[in-house]
Formats: sequence, C-alpha cells, structure tokens
Amino acid sequence: MSSHSPYKVLCVCLGNICRSPTAEVVLRHFCDAHQLNVIVDSAGTSNYHPDKAPDSRSQEHALKRGYDLSTLRGRQLTVEDFLAFDLILAMDHENFDNIQLFKQKALKQYKTHQIRANVALMSEHDPVYKQQALPDPYYGGADGFERVLDQCESSAKAWVQMFKQQITIADQ
Repeated sequence: MSSHSPYKVLCVCLGNICRSPTAEVVLRHFCDAHQLNVIVDSAGTSNYHPDKAPDSRSQEHALKRGYDLSTLRGRQLTVEDFLAFDLILAMDHENFDNIQLFKQKALKQYKTHQIRANVALMSEHDPVYKQQALPDPYYGGADGFERVLDQCESSAKAWVQMFKQQITIADQ
C-alpha cells in the first residue's frame, strides 16, 4: 500500500443489504477521518438484492450514529473484483469461504499475477472482536443492528491502524 494510488477495499456479506453496506460506510468514515487514500465499496456473495437499497433498519440505526447508507445499492461479488480490489473483507466465516470459492474461479479465468485481492475477515485485527463473525441482524431485533455498528466501528479502527502501518512501510 502506497500513499500515492488509492488502496481499494471491498466489504462482503451474503446479501449486501445489512452488514457489508454498514461496514463500507463505517470503514470509509474512519479512513477519511485519518486522511487515508482508501476507496471502500461493498458487495454480497449472493444475488438476492441486486440494486436494492440497504435494509431500512440498517439505514435507521446507522443514521443515528451519523452514517448515511441511503445512496448505496446492492450488488453481487464478481471474479473481476479480485482484479480491482486490494483487500476483500468477509463479514463472517461462511462468507470468507464463499469469497475463496469466487477467488478460485478468478484464478481459473485470469493469470495469478492479475489477482490483486487478499481476503480477510472484517474482524481480523480487531482487539475487541478478534476474528469473530459479524452476526447477520436481518432476522433479529434492534440490538443486532447496534451490534453490527459496534463491531464495524471497532474493526474499522483496527484496519485503519493496519493501513497506516502499511503506508509508513511503503513510503520508507
């Protein structure tokens, strides 16, 4: 990661209407707050909600904390995402495994050196939620959406610290 070209991160959950759009906006907020040259997007491993806005409950809870999800639209992960993004963050272990399957398809279609994306859990470096799945709040109550926000904020702060270390190393 250099401080010159943007580092591209893709947040991925199952449907791209609750967890990954929340993670996208929260991670973008913390990267912007630290003036990091990072572009953040989101997608889902399924194609359940193409071009749909994030779940209204996700939007409502996020807005209470100052995060606006209203302009986001759902999309499915593609093999081309492995060429375009530097880092793909899975919201849970099942999504992590599904992303790895997409990566295998990408490796069959493209040369190994063309694949840019590393895959990690959103909580990979999170000291509070270390490598924990980000629970899907879709079928639950308000507390689930608050948990998603709490965990996304904690994990995003951890990633920002990682990005800052990588920029420092790259610029030496």
